[in-house]
Amino acid sequence: MIKLGKIQELIVDRLAPQGVYLKSIKDENNETVLLPLKEVNRGVEIGDRIEVFVYRDSNDRVISTTKRPKLTLGDIGFLEVVDITKIGSFMDWGLEKDLFLPFREQRGRLKKGREYLVGVYIDKSDRLCATMNVYDMLDINSTYKENDKVEGMVYNINPDMGVFVAIDKKYHGLIPKQKVFRYFKLGEKIEARVVKVRSDGKLELSIRKKAYKQMDVDADEIISKLKSNGGVLMLNDKSSPDLIKKQLQMSKGAFKRAIGRLLKENKIEFVEGGIKLI
Repeated sequence: MIKLGKIQELIVDRLAPQGVYLKSIKDENNETVLLPLKEVNRGVEIGDRIEVFVYRDSNDRVISTTKRPKLTLGDIGFLEVVDITKIGSFMDWGLEKDLFLPFREQRGRLKKGREYLVGVYIDKSDRLCATMNVYDMLDINSTYKENDKVEGMVYNINPDMGVFVAIDKKYHGLIPKQKVFRYFKLGEKIEARVVKVRSDGKLELSIRKKAYKQMDVDADEIISKLKSNGGVLMLNDKSSPDLIKKQLQMSKGAFKRAIGRLLKENKIEFVEGGIKLI
């Protein structure tokens, strides 16, 4: 069977002026696909085997090519937007015909010339398309463990759940909303730490270090904020978590640990309603 969207080895069934027609090696249903003449090597004969990728050309005909696309069916990866239209965008995947990303499969506003994480699927019209909804295409069988460092890309943001991250372009990752202390952008590449491997195999992440290591970073951030704010910051251990998060992009617990250290080091002092640089 000839498989749309896949690289496969097919056999030359017959020669024609426009190229050669290829069929499945098992030849289950006499289905053939054209390999255009410009891609046919000299001396090709009936019975020869050729490795090709099968897709649809600009006229929506099933066709094959010896070129290798950047992504095949089921793959996830970064592709560049080369054109934007009212019905969707087109992405460069290394073939003459660009890969279509329907408007309904987009997340956020795309920009021409930028790369985005997409997956390749077959739509209801039996055409290969791209989607930014890669959740169902990601795997849960990673080898990462708690406290491992990972790299990934933000592909969805849900205020009620958190920031969804595709790790290594193939694994499920989530920064839970309780650990989201700054603004993230769709398509943003991040480094994170695995804080938990859930029972379903999905990974919970944090972009912050372990508490005892993060404390130094947070203390430096508070000192920097104090200096840029005239030496005074209207935050203290009684401030609301939301206010601390808004001003410092850290949790209240992290803030209290950091100011505790700064107080011991005699670098700050409490004033009415906040803290002051000594």
